[in-house]
Amino acid sequence: MVKEASPFYLKITIYLLLIGLLCVLVIFAGDILIPLCYALLLAILLLPVVKFFERHKMGRVPSILISLALAFSLIGVLVYFITSQVIGFAEDLPHIKQQLNEHYHTMQLYVRNHFNMTFREQKDIINKATDQISNESSGYIGETFFSVTKFIMVVLLLPVYAFLFLYYRFMLKKFILDVLPDKHEYKILDVMEESKLILQRYLTGLMIEMAIVASINVTGFMIFGIKYAVFLGILAAILNLIPYIGMLIATIVCMMITLTSSTELSDVLWTAVVLTAVQFIDNNLIMPKIVASRVKVNALVSIIGVLIGGALSGISGMFLSIPTIAILKSIFERVKPLKPWGMLLSDENDFHPETTLLPSPAEPGGNINQKDHHKANHNKS
Repeated sequence: MVKEASPFYLKITIYLLLIGLLCVLVIFAGDILIPLCYALLLAILLLPVVKFFERHKMGRVPSILISLALAFSLIGVLVYFITSQVIGFAEDLPHIKQQLNEHYHTMQLYVRNHFNMTFREQKDIINKATDQISNESSGYIGETFFSVTKFIMVVLLLPVYAFLFLYYRFMLKKFILDVLPDKHEYKILDVMEESKLILQRYLTGLMIEMAIVASINVTGFMIFGIKYAVFLGILAAILNLIPYIGMLIATIVCMMITLTSSTELSDVLWTAVVLTAVQFIDNNLIMPKIVASRVKVNALVSIIGVLIGGALSGISGMFLSIPTIAILKSIFERVKPLKPWGMLLSDENDFHPETTLLPSPAEPGGNINQKDHHKANHNKS
């Protein structure tokens, strides 16, 4: 008796239902899933460092603790530098307030001359807008306080989650292998290995990109004499980590800060010129060579994924969307019914559905059974 294949409309319906369920899960459980995802990324990034210490006869717990201490020390140095720059910016608030008053007066004159609106009429409009903002401010303050509290909780839990991921990594790997059928063990190992390498290369590429972009930003701002050049350059590089729209946000923020700290409107223009030029260099040289080449996901799917991630989980969803798509691509390329979806996610020049990282047991040089193959990789990890 020949088993008939499921019709296409049934398959696509099941796929859409699964996607819908995943979106609902992300929306309602995002506060739990997002910190876990960040901790997993941190654990994967620190895994080579942990292995390095373990190879030098250090215990698992000391190796993990030292690796986490190094990582958070670097983060602490960056936070301290940014905080010191912000404090310096705050010390100039009287001067900044004076600059804002001058810009405000200039804008009033422009509106009066070009729109025939008196100063009194402009003041009335501003007062109405101020009253409306005041009436709604209590809700915004409560929401902001909740967001800050949630951020602090995530920061406190992040090292704990990362420590537990690294400590229980062998058990988690064994669980995944045992819970899925033995016949797929080789493919599962291959997906896990490739996903780990993809995430490590992607995160390393992002850090290299951030360093290069920050250096170019600071150099450009210093050449044109922009105040707070170092602070603005690093801030723009950090915001640039948000895929595709990060540099646009950075340009707006940096232009506003420059507007408040300078009497020359040309400084605002030069800030926009520098960041636009850096964005062009980043999009055409740095990003394709250093970051995009490590995940090999086509631009169309990346943009759609970033928009969907932003709609589901805000900035965190945007940041996590690219590595998530890369891992899904790795899985789809190894599951026969899902290979067309893997092809859809892949970059056209890099689509190799049969490529694997590990030698297949059925191929020459791979004459080992799956259980031995699992044990060898388990011991290696």
